[in-house]
Amino acid sequence: MAGGGITAPAGGFHGPVKRSITIAGHQTSISLEPIFWQALEASAARLALPLSALVAEIDAIRILADDPPNLASALRSWLFSNDS
Repeated sequence: MAGGGITAPAGGFHGPVKRSITIAGHQTSISLEPIFWQALEASAARLALPLSALVAEIDAIRILADDPPNLASALRSWLFSNDS
C-alpha cells in the first residue's frame, strides 16, 4: 500500500549500473544506481573536475577512515553529505 504523496523518482526505479573508473592509475568497477551516477557527474561538473578525479579524491578520504566502507557506499554518503 503506497502512502499518500509518495511517488517514484522521475524515470522510475532502477538497479545499479556498473562503470569502470581509473583511480591512481588502475581500473576500478563501481556499481551505483543511475541517480547516484547523475549526482556524481553534476558534482564533478560543479567542482570543475573530471568524474574520475572526484571519485579518486573521495576514495583518498575514504581510506583514511578507521574502518573504511566500500567505495560505492562512500560515494553515496559523500553525495548526501554534500547536498549534491
